Parts: sequence; C-alpha cells; structure tokens
Amino acid sequence: MDRYDSFREFVTAHQQSLMRTSYLLTGDAHLAEDLLQSVLLKIVGRWQRVLRTERPEAYTRKALLHEYVSWRRRLSSRELPSADLPDLGPPGWPGSGEDATVVRVMVREALMRLPPRQRAVIVLRFFEDRTERETAELLGCSIGTVKSQGHHALTRLRALAPHLAPRFPDPDFSPEQEARR
Repeated sequence: MDRYDSFREFVTAHQQSLMRTSYLLTGDAHLAEDLLQSVLLKIVGRWQRVLRTERPEAYTRKALLHEYVSWRRRLSSRELPSADLPDLGPPGWPGSGEDATVVRVMVREALMRLPPRQRAVIVLRFFEDRTERETAELLGCSIGTVKSQGHHALTRLRALAPHLAPRFPDPDFSPEQEARR
C-alpha cells in the first residue's frame, strides 16, 4: 500500500460531492472540473497533513472555496464587462454572419500555411495590433526582422489566398503608413 492509496480512496468516495460543489460555484462543468483538479493537485502534496486534520472532506471543501475566490479575483482584475461586442478582426473585415465565418476560416487556413515566425508576426501585428517594437520584443528579434518577416508573410498570404488579397494590408506599407494614407 503506497502513501497515495488513502488519497485515491478519498477522491473516489467524495469526487461527486466535491464536483457538485465546484459546479455550483462556477456554473460551468468544464470550469468546475478545472477548479476541482487544481485543488486536488494542491492537496495531494500535503495529503498526510490533511489526514491529520481528521476532516479531510471539510479541508478540501474549504480549499475549493478559497481557490474559487482566488480565481474570481484574478478574473475580475482582467475582465471588464462591456455592452459593445469585441472587434472580430482587423478594420474593414466583416464582423458577423455567414460571410464572416467563411472569411475567418479561409484566413486561418492561409495563416496555417505560413512558417511559424511569419505567422507570429502577422498575428501580433495585425490581429493583436502590436507595434513593430512590441512584436520584436515579444519575438526576441530586431525590428528589421519583424518588418521583413511581415513583408514576406503578407506577400505569401496574397499568393496563398488571392481572393482575400484586398483584405490583407499592402506588404510595402506598415499599418502606421497605411493609416497616414
């Protein structure tokens, strides 16, 4: 019998009850599973101490509640409610409907055919709206590399998806230059 047998028995005996509590806290089955798994991972490392509390289920529920509050606190500092829908793509792209879905699928397929560094430059520059300097810092390269990789990527995207070419920025102009035109 190894030191984790009693932990396995505990999880088997209380998993449904703990999962129900987790679900009631999160309101989402997948988040509930993540929350419970996170707590169980923390508890398994100190299982012998938890057993000495004589109430491992109560200890686990308390840990579940603390972890949930911690998650909510982290989420509330990052997410802000808004009445406006988020931007679904670069300016000028369709925002909703069947056409937008088709365009997004075609753009995704074209992006997947780019080499990783070129794809990263396009995503950072045009989908995350990062500057050349920010992109260079994130990728650990020079601004010149960002410019050349972006140019090659846009040229390749225009060749891969000619029917979408008007939607891709001109590879000879940066977004800053295009904004001034």
